[in-house]
Amino acid sequence: MRAPWNRALNFLVPNQKPEVSEHQKTNPHVSLRDFFIYLGPTLIISLAYIDPGNFGTDIAGGATFHYDLLFAVWMAGLMAMVLQYMSGKLGIATGNSLAQMIRVSLKSRIRIVSYWLVAEVAIAATDLAEYLGTVIALNILFNIPLLYASFLGAADVIILLVLLNNRFRVLEYFFMLFVSIISLGFLYELFVVGPNLQQIAIHSFSPDLTGGTVLVVVGIVGATVMPHVLWLHSSLTQTKMQRWGIKENEIAPKKKMLKLHLRENVVILAIASCVNAAILVMAAAAFFPKYSNVQQINQAYEILRPLFGPIAAIVFGGTLLASGIASSTVGTLAGQEVMTSLLGIKVNKYLRRIVTRLINVFPTTIAILLGLSPLSLLVYSQVLLSLFIPLPMIPLVYYTSRKKIMGPFVNTRWFIVVACVVVGIIITLNIDLLSTIV
Repeated sequence: MRAPWNRALNFLVPNQKPEVSEHQKTNPHVSLRDFFIYLGPTLIISLAYIDPGNFGTDIAGGATFHYDLLFAVWMAGLMAMVLQYMSGKLGIATGNSLAQMIRVSLKSRIRIVSYWLVAEVAIAATDLAEYLGTVIALNILFNIPLLYASFLGAADVIILLVLLNNRFRVLEYFFMLFVSIISLGFLYELFVVGPNLQQIAIHSFSPDLTGGTVLVVVGIVGATVMPHVLWLHSSLTQTKMQRWGIKENEIAPKKKMLKLHLRENVVILAIASCVNAAILVMAAAAFFPKYSNVQQINQAYEILRPLFGPIAAIVFGGTLLASGIASSTVGTLAGQEVMTSLLGIKVNKYLRRIVTRLINVFPTTIAILLGLSPLSLLVYSQVLLSLFIPLPMIPLVYYTSRKKIMGPFVNTRWFIVVACVVVGIIITLNIDLLSTIV
């Protein structure tokens, strides 16, 4: 007899493969029902765009520079839309993921392994931020000492993946729940703190890269445009296409799926950008200038409690916990995809999760024992991620701009220009940052 949990999941999703008729696949018209049937790939990767790293960089930006860096949040969100659209399109057009394409291009085993090792560093840096978010949330919500929370936090996503047990559509439903919790939570925070709407409008369109803002701007970009989801998105659309039974030579169904991908990409990542803007605006309205030296997320929690009441503080902690758990799951999926597609090795996802978490438990525990600021670790981990963005970004632009690879789905000339501008901005910011450090 099946466990009650499994029976409940079967009631929610009776089949792993959705019922998609031939008419739905080939009819060029995209209905709202089609959109909800397709909804999933960008929804999953969107949690990487509102992960604890975003909390760290956006709180640092708002508390220190008021509304000045709001433009960076919108800029990073637009760049994410461009890059994630190309990643998802690659999976639909070719039936291959970005990591699979890179493996074919590198050819040599030494090159492949070298690329994989660097990719693993980027994924570990990603997981560090997500893991820290869970640890900090456990500390501020339940008063668990950081040292103990660092060990409890290592089990979060393992428990979630065990419960879901490969039911991918149910996993997508969980992501819908997490996105809703985080979005509604920060909508409430904005209502409570009462931000300055005029300042929001002004600084949304007035760039500021002076007075030490470059580090935080690069952190915001690194926390938003994340390398691991550029690898993952193409794999998710590839999987969606296979689940729908669309074959490589079927152009009409692919075109319809690309329309659905574009709509989901714009809608979901726009919501993620609004959440990131809300975090920065909340920090600007609540902490600047009196508490502009906020160095830890638990400080932000403690300041919110007397200023705006215990509910505002608890909502803040709850959104951080939801963000940490959900984004960790995304990191697990991305790590599994990169390892499998690059090395051709299938590793048990629970074993991989345990190994990745153990890698991050040790430096985090040492940092806590040394009294280092978790918020500082979050910001610097996101700066490191920004430096890794070119690793998947440049091959992605190259592949999607080649007609031999993409066929009728190749990037148009104007889109190639837009993509090159995005690449140029990210690389320029990274060079500027490195020049200031060196």
